[in-house]
Formats: sequence, C-alpha cells, structure tokens
Amino acid sequence: MEHNHNHHSHENQISPTTNKLKLAASATFHCLLGCGLGEIVGVIIGTALAFSNVQTIVLAVSLGFVFGFGLGLIPLLKARFRLKDAIRQVLIAEGLSIVVMETAEVLIEVYTPGVMAAGLASWLFWGGMLLALAVGFIAAFPVNYILVGRGIRHVH
Repeated sequence: MEHNHNHHSHENQISPTTNKLKLAASATFHCLLGCGLGEIVGVIIGTALAFSNVQTIVLAVSLGFVFGFGLGLIPLLKARFRLKDAIRQVLIAEGLSIVVMETAEVLIEVYTPGVMAAGLASWLFWGGMLLALAVGFIAAFPVNYILVGRGIRHVH
C-alpha cells in the first residue's frame, strides 16, 4: 500500500494570525511579569511606608519600568548582545508596551474607589491590584500585536 506524503494536515498548521496572536499574548505576559512585579512592589512599599498616593504611584511606575526593562535586558545580555544594543532593543520593543500597561494600571488603581487607601491586608487592595494588572494586559495586548506584526516585538 502506497502512502501519499504530499498532503498537508491542517491540524498541525498554525495560521499567521494565530501565530501573531500567540506571540502577542506571550509578549504581553512577559511585559506584565516585569511591569506587574515592579508595580506591586512599588505599591506595597508606598502603602507600607504611608507615602502619599502620588509618591506611591511614582514609585510603583518607576519600579514597573525598572523591572520591565530589566527582565527584557536579561535574555539579550545572555545572548551576548552588547549592552548598548540590548538597551536600544529593549527601549524599542518593551517601551511602548510598558507605557501603555503602566498607564492603564495607574488609572485603575487611582479611579477604583478605595484601592489606594486600602491597607496591605485588605481584599480591596489586592482585588484592585489584580484588576489593574488585568486591565494593563488588555490595554497592552494590541500594542504588542502590532509590534509582533511589524517584527519589532518578539518573545525572548
């Protein structure tokens, strides 16, 4: 019996759109990891030290950028990129995604009643943080989809 090996199985093929969606989702999760960790650490520190809302937000956003860029740099430096080239790549690939994600997160934290005044032991605080992270992901996903489509953004 002769087998025809020239047929293509559609089950094993991924469409370009599906691939871009998966890459964009992965890139957005990567961004969320860095931004989210920095954001949460900043809000925890600011809340624990009784910083004003503005001080807490500045600290959280600053740490979100530091963690986001730092996590973006690590794989590039491991791949032996020169520091200057790695920083340039991260600023381009991660920068816009981080700006959009951080903006969405801060807006949710500020405009969700009680979140910024809630203590670290409050369910409202942690619920607000989770909501902010979810909205940050949703806001940054289209940015990463476009960047993936243009070959600018990729997952390390």
